[in-house]
Amino acid sequence: MAIRMPRIIQARQILKRSLSNGGSTLASMDIPKGYFAVYVGEQEKKRFVVPVSILSQPRFQELLHQSEQEFGYNHPMGGITIPCSEDLFTDLTSRFGVF
Repeated sequence: MAIRMPRIIQARQILKRSLSNGGSTLASMDIPKGYFAVYVGEQEKKRFVVPVSILSQPRFQELLHQSEQEFGYNHPMGGITIPCSEDLFTDLTSRFGVF
């Protein structure tokens, strides 16, 4: 358990940096407490609202790391942009019981 904690902290830091760059937009106002928005897709992006508990999942942390490598912390859509297909994302998150 202690081994995973630094990755969870890192994932939360990525989320905080992304949200601080996006500001408070109308899209971010309709997100319930305990959730955050991610934009998923290779060409056209689709918005998903996911629980913050997903940050503790190693596979999601890998997606965050890929997002950091590709986009840095400047996410023009106001949420985190995940560089994968919608099908892969929904398959991955359904295993966590998100969808």
